[in-house]
Order: sequence, then C-alpha cells, then structure tokens
Amino acid sequence: MAKFINPFTDVGFKKIFGQEVSKDLLIDFLNDLLVDEKSITDITFLDKEILPEYMGDRGVIYDIYCTTENGEQFIVEMQNRQQVNFRERALYYLSHAVSRQGEKGADWRFGLKAVYGVFFMNFRLEDMPHKLRTDIVLSDRDTHEQFSDKLRFIFIELPSFRKEEEECVTDFERWIYVLKNMETLNRMPFKARKSVFEKLEKIVDIASLSKEERMKYDESIKVYRDSLVTMEFAEQKGRAEGLAEGMAKGKAEGKAEERRIIAGQLKRMGMSFDAIREVTGLSDSEIDKL
Repeated sequence: MAKFINPFTDVGFKKIFGQEVSKDLLIDFLNDLLVDEKSITDITFLDKEILPEYMGDRGVIYDIYCTTENGEQFIVEMQNRQQVNFRERALYYLSHAVSRQGEKGADWRFGLKAVYGVFFMNFRLEDMPHKLRTDIVLSDRDTHEQFSDKLRFIFIELPSFRKEEEECVTDFERWIYVLKNMETLNRMPFKARKSVFEKLEKIVDIASLSKEERMKYDESIKVYRDSLVTMEFAEQKGRAEGLAEGMAKGKAEGKAEERRIIAGQLKRMGMSFDAIREVTGLSDSEIDKL
C-alpha cells in the first residue's frame, strides 16, 4: 500500500499546492522554478472559477489560481492526458486572466501585471521537442529579444524526466523527482537538504488524512486510474487496428511469417482466438502454438 498520496490526482495535487495551510510549498516550488528571476514571499489564492462577464460567454475553471504580493498571477495545472487543442486552451486561460485586469473608466492605462501559466503534463506534448521544461515567451522572431514579460507559459513534461535521486542537482529537479515518484516512495528524500520536504512529507502522508479527506482521495484515485485504463485501452485498440491494417496487406501478399508475428502480438494483448483468426486467417491450432 502506498505511503504517500498520488500528486497526479485532483485531490492530491490540490492538497500539495492548492490549500492555505501548505501555500509555502507552492511558494517554494515557484521560486525554484524561477530561480534567479524572482523571489516570491507570499501568495493569495484567488477564486478558481472565473464566471463570464456577459451572458452566453464561456467562463474558466483553473486547478490553482493565485496572485503574488506584487500582483503577478499564477495559474498552475496538472494534466494527465493529452487534450484536443491543449496549447490553445492554455493560451485561452492565460489570456482570460490578462483581459480581466482591465479596469473600467478613462483613467486606466493598461497597467498589466504578468500572468504565468505552469502546466504539469503527465504526457508528451505532440509536435514539440520532448524535454522536461519548455518556456514560451513573447519575443521578436528574428532577434529573440523579449517583446513583453506580461505573458509566459511553462510546460513541464514529466515523462521526459528520468533522473534518479542522487542525480538531481537543482532544487527544481528535486521537486520534480519527488512529484513524479511520490506514490512509490517509502521515505521523503532531500529532507536534510531542504526543510520544505519535511513539511511536504507530513502533508502527503496518507495516514494523516482525515476520514473525509480519505474518502475524497479514494474517489480521486478511482477517477485517475479509470482514466489511465481508458487511455491504455485506446492505445491498445489503436495498435490492434494498425496491426489489423498491416495484416490485411500482408495477407493479400501471402506473408505467412508476418501473419504469425502479428497473431502473436494480438494474443499477448489478450485478443480472443476468434478475433485473431478473423484478422490473420490462422487456425486455432496455429494460434495456440504462438
């Protein structure tokens, strides 16, 4: 049984970063994320649900929405699966936060505060280089000089992080290691180096959850695991369909060995003999030998 909560669940992620009692964890993470750029000393959580200003417009709901002591805003989200128009969605969320800063009246002169979007992704972002961190800023296309610092996206691609505990050099890497491996850890690493991880250990200990918190967490785990199973099924179905398409071509060309290879793959995926026979044209006895 796991000792620590799963941070990829909705309840787990918000317990770590989205509650007043543990806001110093979020402050520490953001400072490590933006080390040598800024030093945040305090944050205030804002309403995560932003209702539309006009009837018929679309509102937004953030995972975590907060502002710093100088008025800069941070939207922090955990995404477990790829979504249609994911990058456009991120742009819409941040643009919405920017546009809401507009003040009514003739005296307002577009004095905007910066809006940061921090997106944890438990998947690989398509059509982009696969790396742990991708920073998107507004800059000149030719000179790469920054045009404005009021809008910034930081995508954190968790599957691209492969370092072991002893390989983590920066505090940002230590945070990522802990978050990625939390559910399988028996102890919280890095406590001797940084006290924030000692507090994190207490926050994420499943044994410390109240009865009500445990019920919500268990339901959140169920939703998370159901989502994983659904994604895995979709991936397997896609592979099976791809194999079937390849099989149809191979069958027409009389490639017996290719049919046996594909049949073996389908068998290991748990497909029934009837389905394999239909796809490959092999007999039950031939399939049984694979």
